[in-house]
Amino acid sequence: MKKGKSVKSAAQRRISIIKGQLDGLLRMISEDEYCINLLNQSLAIQNSIKSLDALLLERHLNTHVSEQFQKERDRAVEELLRLFKRVHQ
Repeated sequence: MKKGKSVKSAAQRRISIIKGQLDGLLRMISEDEYCINLLNQSLAIQNSIKSLDALLLERHLNTHVSEQFQKERDRAVEELLRLFKRVHQ
């Protein structure tokens, strides 16, 4: 993925989309939309968040982890394992 500000702007753009999706879901709930439509919107939000997570993880791997593996390998492994366990709870 891109570096520096381009990753930052991509993350900000994705967060803006997620906020819009959340606002849409809130509106749908207020308007008593059909439950399947609510669930589909909720799943779309979750997928958007996963996409944001992937972007942030890729940036972390490309910037911090490569350096940490050279200087603080144990810390890098521990950090990544902790994150992996949280994802798979």
